[in-house]
Amino acid sequence: MAATQNLSDSDQSSVSDQSVSSRSGNRSIRVAEKERRKNEAEDPFVLSLKYFSDVEAGTPFHGNDKLEKNLVQVEKVAYSQGLPPEAVSIMLEFAMSLRMGTSACVRVLKCLIPASVVPQEAVVRAVVWLSIGKMPISTQVLFIKWVLTVFDMIDAKDQLRAIYGFIFNFVTDENLVSFLTSHFLTVVRVFRVRKLLELQSKLGRQPFLLHLLSLYKVFCPELVTLSIPSRMKSGFKNHISPWKSALIAVQKRNGLQGAFSNSLVFTHKDKTNPRKRKHCHLEFPDLIPALNKEARSEQSSSRRVVPLVQLHSFAQLLENMHRIELPAQMGSLLGSSLALQYLDCVQDESALLRLNFWLGYAFHEEFLFCGDGGPSQTSEEALQFLNKLLSAQHFLQEGFSSSEVFLYKFLNVWDGSLLRPQILGLLSNIPVVPSSQIRRLLFEPLMQLFFTSSLFFKCGLMECLNNMLLKWLTWHSIYALEDDLDISLNSHTSINMTLSGFKDSVMELIHFVGRLASVGLQLEGCHCLLLSFVLDFYETVCDTFLKYGLPLIVMPPAGVFYPALFATDPVSVDRLAYIMHRYKVNLTSAKSQEKVTEQVFHISRQTFREFNHYVVVMVNCLWNSRMFHPGMGVQLGEELLLKSNVSQYGSSFDLVHHPAFMSYAVNFHQKVSHSKPWSWYLEYLFTQGYDGLKHFVQSNISWQLKEDDGQGDAQQR
Repeated sequence: MAATQNLSDSDQSSVSDQSVSSRSGNRSIRVAEKERRKNEAEDPFVLSLKYFSDVEAGTPFHGNDKLEKNLVQVEKVAYSQGLPPEAVSIMLEFAMSLRMGTSACVRVLKCLIPASVVPQEAVVRAVVWLSIGKMPISTQVLFIKWVLTVFDMIDAKDQLRAIYGFIFNFVTDENLVSFLTSHFLTVVRVFRVRKLLELQSKLGRQPFLLHLLSLYKVFCPELVTLSIPSRMKSGFKNHISPWKSALIAVQKRNGLQGAFSNSLVFTHKDKTNPRKRKHCHLEFPDLIPALNKEARSEQSSSRRVVPLVQLHSFAQLLENMHRIELPAQMGSLLGSSLALQYLDCVQDESALLRLNFWLGYAFHEEFLFCGDGGPSQTSEEALQFLNKLLSAQHFLQEGFSSSEVFLYKFLNVWDGSLLRPQILGLLSNIPVVPSSQIRRLLFEPLMQLFFTSSLFFKCGLMECLNNMLLKWLTWHSIYALEDDLDISLNSHTSINMTLSGFKDSVMELIHFVGRLASVGLQLEGCHCLLLSFVLDFYETVCDTFLKYGLPLIVMPPAGVFYPALFATDPVSVDRLAYIMHRYKVNLTSAKSQEKVTEQVFHISRQTFREFNHYVVVMVNCLWNSRMFHPGMGVQLGEELLLKSNVSQYGSSFDLVHHPAFMSYAVNFHQKVSHSKPWSWYLEYLFTQGYDGLKHFVQSNISWQLKEDDGQGDAQQR
């Protein structure tokens, strides 16, 4: 019992100590709170805010010394360190309620410099005051300018979105519409599109209306049927604001380095480049359904739709092919293989229209209409954007019309190095261009780039043009009609071209590449790398009839033929031999079919003359050792040949002495101890993998062996 009594005494003592300590702490808090209230009561700025919060409506403005004193105090704090959120709310409420008239409202609005954020509730209440209709138009415009200036500093936007329809009613005011369109009126509805079109018919084609309509068209092109110009003056102007310089000074003084501060500094200092942006259009949106759950439940009663985002396999896609709900933003289709399969199977024209408009808008804003001429220093966003677009085009095996239009414009300002692999990849996917426009749209800008760029760009462009020709020929072989009169160039478009028009375009492309290759090989000293890409192109050209069914045969120019024939590497000579062999096969097939049916094209005599001339030159050069004889195409004077001190100059480029095969001839001579037949040396070359040379010899040369040296007299077949 004594122990229990002692424990109780100690507990009571402890509780008593805690009570004393608690009372002491509470007293300290009360003292501190009292001291804070005393300081606030003595703070002139707090007193000024209390004055504007309590002032009654109808208080005179002119001659009011108390008002002037408090307003000067607020202006002093605003311009030195900015107004806290509570002060912004109080002063904005005072100004918009017009308690002391318009003059006080204008003066207060001009000193509303927020220190950090602007309360959303204050802006919403100010909009309510704006609708009363007592405020002059100039003051309304000043308020809208202030909202636009501090728009990124508003702490939230949900309540502003809730009164979107309320704000849209101000669009009928001609003085406010140019300001409202830049931030507020961006939610697309059918009636709003009609309202803007009516306003445009009244005001004319104003830039701010065209830009807002173009923004609407990005999300709902089916609602905006108006033709939007590709080049317009800036509609969403960065209006001169009396708050910007003060905001910059306040944020620098407060040490704030936020995104809004940086944008203000940029706008203030770099006026020569007002359209520099952060590539916000280059991000592919997520695959989000266009309808919300409520709208989808209402629609399901009449027709069940399946959002594309809910499908996860090709089998599900096939089951719901005709009930697919397209996403809210068509750009999201490019990131989904199922969505691309849907586009490829259904060929929905409205979906392609929306997708092409989204792509066109992104291209225009981020690559063509930027103040710095495009994305700077190969930005990661632009690289990912173009790579994903190329991946989608490879999946669909065709390009988009928006990328085609973009390339025609971009080639005129492109430096040939910025995003080169991606741009050349897009270029190789464009459909056939009419021969009447191909020179202006493609050849002129590409020619300037080709002759002013490096060897590697020349090789890349040759590869690009070869891929372009391959796609054109493939489209022809797939989509050619049975009567061979008309061909559809693109499965997703209604563009049709006559067969003769298609042939003209292909011929123009082949001749253009021939001119580029001839001059490019001269400029680069017949570089073997460039020559390899050129021969790749003519390996495609030589088989246009048999492999792709196009009734067209075009021979390579002399500027390509002779550099390949006299190349120092055996691969180039072998590939030239293969190309000439394929030319002969195609010409022979076309000639034989020409005699049987009248539907096959007529081959011009000039084509046969060019082919025969090239074959004679190759046979006399590689086989007969008659390189510089008359009629060979390459002729040198007898005196000049004698000065070369080459005893048998006619055999300088035969299969034994040709610089490309000299090492093989020496190796063959070292392996055999005495003279062997000519055919043995040929078989030795053929075993080295030179199948092109083998086919050329077998199809163009026949010979009889001589008993003395083993070499035969060649005869052209």
